[in-house]
Amino acid sequence: MTSESSSAPVESTRVTAVTDGVAHVFTWEADARIEVRDLGGEVVIEANAAGLRTLAGHRLVLAGDGVPEGSHLHLEDGNGLEGGSVGLVLERGDDEWERRPPS
Repeated sequence: MTSESSSAPVESTRVTAVTDGVAHVFTWEADARIEVRDLGGEVVIEANAAGLRTLAGHRLVLAGDGVPEGSHLHLEDGNGLEGGSVGLVLERGDDEWERRPPS
């Protein structure tokens, strides 16, 4: 998606990204509103119903069969997120969990 003066897509928007030859289609629902705030010790993602469905759809795309590790989507202030939001990256990291110690 390209940055526009509007912070979130006004009508349903589709973006196709290709990683390692695999096409990923990300869709924003009409009137989706998503805001991400960093409160220091925690991150708050606030969204209306359309925004929550949009984020769920993005996550399902990344969880799809054949999607390579490292595939990701950047959301930023004015580019999928409401103005004033901190950036958010959704990334598939299958192998990362093997290297992390249990919590």
